[in-house]
Amino acid sequence: MTIIIEEDIDTEWRNWIKSTFIPKISDTSLFISHRILKVLSSPNEGITYCIQFVAESAAQYDQFVSNHALEIMELHTEKFKNRCVSFSTLMEYVE
Repeated sequence: MTIIIEEDIDTEWRNWIKSTFIPKISDTSLFISHRILKVLSSPNEGITYCIQFVAESAAQYDQFVSNHALEIMELHTEKFKNRCVSFSTLMEYVE
């Protein structure tokens, strides 16, 4: 997922992502790894991050979307309402 945040919430956002958001997603046991990346060449205002979650199968990803994604994203939206924009992109390894 890619998230563009306002600069003044950077520390608070990163702390919340590490202490609440990622653990909630990890607790589903549907992903085998994750990483947080900062986008260095974003044309957008604010700070852009990419949080990657790796699932072993498309079925596990689908299960996450069907059973958990909305609830977890609502927590993020409530916490940082009108202070960030996010979107998700589904990718696969090709090599």
